[in-house]
Amino acid sequence: MKRQKLLTAALAAALLVPVGLQAKTLRWASQGDILTLDPHAQNEGMTIAASSYVYEPLVEYDKDFNLVPALAVAWEQPDPNTWRFKLREGVKFHDGAPFTADDVVFSIERAMAPTSNFKAYVNGVKGAKKIDDYTVEIETFGPNPILLRQLTNVFIMNKDWSEKNNVLQPQDFSAKQETFSARNTNGTGPYKLDSREVDVRTVYSENENWWNKANKQGNVTEVIYTPIKQNATRTAALLSGEVDFVLDPPAQDLKRLSEQAKVVEGNEYRTIYLGLDQASPELKYSSVKGKNPFADPKVREALYLAIDVDAIKRAVMRGSSSPTGTMIAPQVNGWSEALSERVPANLDRAKALLQEAGYGPGELDFTLDCPNNRYINDEAICQAIVGMWAKAGVKANLNAMPRATYFPKVQSYDSSAYLFGWGVPTFDALYTLQSLIRSKGEGADGSFNFGQYSNPKVDELIDNIKTETDDAKRTAQIQEVLKLHAADFGHIPLHDQVIPWAMGKNVDVVHRADNRLTPQWVTVH
Repeated sequence: MKRQKLLTAALAAALLVPVGLQAKTLRWASQGDILTLDPHAQNEGMTIAASSYVYEPLVEYDKDFNLVPALAVAWEQPDPNTWRFKLREGVKFHDGAPFTADDVVFSIERAMAPTSNFKAYVNGVKGAKKIDDYTVEIETFGPNPILLRQLTNVFIMNKDWSEKNNVLQPQDFSAKQETFSARNTNGTGPYKLDSREVDVRTVYSENENWWNKANKQGNVTEVIYTPIKQNATRTAALLSGEVDFVLDPPAQDLKRLSEQAKVVEGNEYRTIYLGLDQASPELKYSSVKGKNPFADPKVREALYLAIDVDAIKRAVMRGSSSPTGTMIAPQVNGWSEALSERVPANLDRAKALLQEAGYGPGELDFTLDCPNNRYINDEAICQAIVGMWAKAGVKANLNAMPRATYFPKVQSYDSSAYLFGWGVPTFDALYTLQSLIRSKGEGADGSFNFGQYSNPKVDELIDNIKTETDDAKRTAQIQEVLKLHAADFGHIPLHDQVIPWAMGKNVDVVHRADNRLTPQWVTVH
């Protein structure tokens, strides 16, 4: 009788909870796995999203990408080169340790370390120091108008936990280093890591002691992520109810998914482009010896002109892309419609330029490296481009591989030509200009410029942009950089991604331009 009363009481209590708020599991999938659990080791969108379940920054974005307090409750600038942050008190890490200024100073310095892949987010930072247990100052080399937006992706780790587990430095992902922080976590965020099986599944459970639990806007208490490489298998898993959400539904299945499930879509702030090795004396993956064909701007222009991005949009992307002639998307500060206008494809002109550069039909060959489970239809895009180049007399050999192999290869400068995608979490062009276009230098300078494009005038302008506080002057300089880079054919921009998300009809999500699924904003009915 006593047990029956307890069950009745429990049932009555459950009935008092609105259906939409009852605890739910969210099972979701995409084509590739999380690359690492170390929050400073790999600046890649899916991996950053996974870090955000467990770890938190000082400031973060709300649903409309406005900056709001996270682990910092307030901030001010005592002088142009100093930012003072008041930290949130009473916050605990998942292991119960208190969050203090020591953790913030440690995490910022860790993000600046040689093995960090997050230097773009601490660009311009000279250092951080503790004022008291709940006050931190960040000193910059000069005025930094976008520091707060950079800090949205600098996740805070526990200093003592990192010392105990010998992870004071970020995992060296490109060297395939294995560390404790690559497979284990200890953050302050809304979810705790339960289990991790690489390339199989990763499970998170609700952090019952999360400081912001009272303001949680969804009902997800468990997150199960499963990588499913095959397009047809991901679609079948969603339609059968095996998963609740697919981040990257195949373009060819969108009509069926919109009828039998639910699809929401919007523009992403990510630009898909090609990079070319312009600095090596000769290409590593080409039969052309004694010179580097990509050092010749005529060759780079020819490869650009041979690509019909409208055909790729129509045949490969099924209309879900926005062809572009520049390296930043419309949501990014510094973009203009004039810059985004692409030089039209011109096969005859491409052939003529190659002839002028000394390459007749079949005389220019190289390998194009491409991920096959990172961007929307990435391998299919590369296949289409290889076919288009062939019509211009260029022999490109496609080398497609999983993201876990692809990123270390490209980041080690072990590529002659490659497809890449670049999102802009700061919503400001400097993030792209400094990482992709500036010559390789200290910190974030040229940190993702794997083709080693270089133009001294461009470098000078980018260095000015870093500290320019006059909006009009700064925007003019950004646009001048993009014009010079376009004239050099420094990279070959293809399109801005349009990102559809697919889910069961019982799932409500907040679609984000950064392509990040935020479980605490998800409701499963």
